Amino acid sequence: QVQLVESGGGLVQAGGSLRLSCAASGRTFSSYAMGWFRQAPGKEREFVAAISWSGGSTYYADSVKGRFTISRDNAKNTVYLQMNSLKPEDTAVYYCAADRSFVEATMTQGYDYWGQGTQVTVSS
Repeated sequence: QVQLVESGGGLVQAGGSLRLSCAASGRTFSSYAMGWFRQAPGKEREFVAAISWSGGSTYYADSVKGRFTISRDNAKNTVYLQMNSLKPEDTAVYYCAADRSFVEATMTQGYDYWGQGTQVTVSS
């Protein structure tokens, strides 16, 4: 089992940047594929980015491709989401997620473990 804690959210102006972090408990972090999802008010949770166990494979939603970068540091049990050129439509609660499988990496049902979320608000 793994526990996830996100941090780094906040209020930023359009065009600005934020880096989200997700710290995982346990000694088997490198055995988990990791993902970032987000949920805006009144909308379903949607996929943002995913990274494989070693970091060799990544996926991005079309809406964030070229602006967001997912990375991980297995020595620190942490996954990151660097968000640049932020837009008001990026406003949402951002969640990190973990699963031993990378098969359904872009889908919410592909993850067994979830953090509590961190709010990102982008003002225009």
